[in-house]
Amino acid sequence: MKVTTHEWQKFVPGVRMYKGLKTLFYNGEILWNGKCFGNPLVHDKKERQSWEQIVVLPGVKMISSWTFNRCKSIKRILMTDSVQRIEEAAFSSCTSLVFVKLSMRLEYIGKAAFYDCSSLYSIFIPMSCKEIVPEAFACCSKLLIFNVSSHTMLGISVLHSTDLIERYRNRYEENEVHEWIRNMNAGEMYILHRICASENPSLQAINAVIPAK
Repeated sequence: MKVTTHEWQKFVPGVRMYKGLKTLFYNGEILWNGKCFGNPLVHDKKERQSWEQIVVLPGVKMISSWTFNRCKSIKRILMTDSVQRIEEAAFSSCTSLVFVKLSMRLEYIGKAAFYDCSSLYSIFIPMSCKEIVPEAFACCSKLLIFNVSSHTMLGISVLHSTDLIERYRNRYEENEVHEWIRNMNAGEMYILHRICASENPSLQAINAVIPAK
């Protein structure tokens, strides 16, 4: 099925305006496999560049390699909890991306999955994630907040050329920064960070740390 622009009345695969953004409701279709020249899977490039938001529909277990590569207008990605894997370069070079809601059952983030998402400031990795492979968030130049469990395996250069790495370049080797990131939530000084990054942060828990004004 080819994805085309249409004003849908229900949340079904296709493109429509949703919360003020031109949104693709994604059903797992392979939209692009990274081979641009002569590839019939490449749909209307102008259409791809117009998408501002991706909503992954229930039942989708994997975001295939290169699916949303260079969709430069995407600002938000919202995943249902069926997604378990994000494959290589799935969202690479989405340079307007500022918000990602990952599946709480996500297990794997592939190579360069979010490479060069240069507007992305923060990302919260669910506890279910077992592995993030090399360069998954490399060249996300503004990325400063990276919340991840201590049991998640981090590949080489996962955060290469991010603001977070650059700030500690002179104090740690990159592999030491990875170790620090994996364990930062265990420290007492990061208790507020840990609460806010939890699956269900509560106002009561936050106010216990910072009294409500």
